[in-house]
Amino acid sequence: MTLLSSALIGAVASARSMTPMATIAMARTAGRETSGKLVLLDKPLFKLGAMAMGAGELVGDKMKSAPDRTVFLGLLARVMSAGIAGAALAPQGREPAGAAVAVATAVPLAYLTLAGRKRAMASMGQTRSGLIEDALIVAAGAAIVALSTRAQR
Repeated sequence: MTLLSSALIGAVASARSMTPMATIAMARTAGRETSGKLVLLDKPLFKLGAMAMGAGELVGDKMKSAPDRTVFLGLLARVMSAGIAGAALAPQGREPAGAAVAVATAVPLAYLTLAGRKRAMASMGQTRSGLIEDALIVAAGAAIVALSTRAQR
């Protein structure tokens, strides 16, 4: 088994820091199992919080005062979310490697996705570019998690 799902969820975290944890939490709530085992993902309060933070980020990103994703706290959120989700999607027993791959993908790509978003904002505005980015990133996150999880036994 590979760490491809971990790398891909790291790419999602580069653009939306909370989407990886939110999609994992939604999958777990829907009765899907991840190959990697993480205690936090089975806590109802954590799942609810992850989903709320994911929704909140989608709204907050459209605000004029929203900071760039590459500020310290933005990168820290990406590291934490990508690490947790990357570990969850890694093959069992390879959770640390999955976390590392996801983080190593998320952080450098945050700069690339920010550059792309700034170009899109210049041509179509903050809200419209954000909604398009949201649709692409949430769909990618949902697809990655759906393809990387299985129904509970």
